[in-house]
Amino acid sequence: MNQNIRNDCSANNMKHLEERLKRYEDEAGQISSTSTLIDRVSYLRKNRENDVSKAIINIEGSMIFDLCFVLDCTGSMSVHIEAAKEHILKVASYINSNNSNIKFWFGFCGYRDHYNRRDRLQIFDFTNSLEKFKTYITNKVTAIHNDDTAEDVLGGLNAAITEMTWSNATRILIHIGDAPPHGRRFHTHSYLDNYYPDGDPNGLTAESVLKKMQLKNILYYFGKINYSTDVMLNVFREIIGEFPVFDLMTTGYNPEALFNKFCKATSSVIFSSITLTATLRNSKSIYSLQRKKLQIDPHEPDWTTHPEKTGKLLRYIPPKTLAKIKDEHYFINSSFIE
Repeated sequence: MNQNIRNDCSANNMKHLEERLKRYEDEAGQISSTSTLIDRVSYLRKNRENDVSKAIINIEGSMIFDLCFVLDCTGSMSVHIEAAKEHILKVASYINSNNSNIKFWFGFCGYRDHYNRRDRLQIFDFTNSLEKFKTYITNKVTAIHNDDTAEDVLGGLNAAITEMTWSNATRILIHIGDAPPHGRRFHTHSYLDNYYPDGDPNGLTAESVLKKMQLKNILYYFGKINYSTDVMLNVFREIIGEFPVFDLMTTGYNPEALFNKFCKATSSVIFSSITLTATLRNSKSIYSLQRKKLQIDPHEPDWTTHPEKTGKLLRYIPPKTLAKIKDEHYFINSSFIE
């Protein structure tokens, strides 16, 4: 009788093992042409080891990233420019203290308006020297006034995308501004755009600029300072799908509150971007995910309408010696425990 019990257990183990092998083979997307059980296990083990190695390489590559700040540098942005200057070191210190494996390259693209001519764009290409970056934005970046409210937003984004050296796997663009681009489609009040109501005078469109951004695998984030950019954000969403918008609005002149919001937003951007890039290795997948607007039903389901399903939770007896861990046949011969 004991022999029959052992035979039944062995048969059950083989059945469970076969089910697991079939599931792993389905996950691998291909079936091993070999027939013996040991060969199938060996084949799947190598396949899984390759997947793990690729995942580790992806993660390590994603932790070296390009971080570009695209900033409206017109007169109304004076307070925000100062906050941006102040928060860089704090963010870098925070990231390094939480994960020293993260390495970043800083870049900057400031934009103003066509009225400002040679001061319209201001570009500082990526550097891994935090001190050089800090020195540049501290000494070189200033607010300059112009005439109308709308700014050369598309020119600034286009310059950041096409004129800067994006080279690392994780590419982050943080755009901060308090005014929309030129063109009626980006705002509802005509007084916001006195000079170029028909759109960008150089022929740039939101579609052409944002598609270049997608092709370069650049992740876009926006820091919202007021409501005048709402229409612009809706236009951008129609083109690239959903993207994070950070609330940088403050009540009155409160540099400390703005500074704290800026730091939290940037830290959040960096860690979420690394996760996205490590899991989805191309912009097509990332932007496809952003286009999916998941609807969450706040109500609890009526559980009586769902059929009840039963199952068994099985586990292996953990190996207790190094020899058993190294034994490639251990899990084939081991029994399951309910």
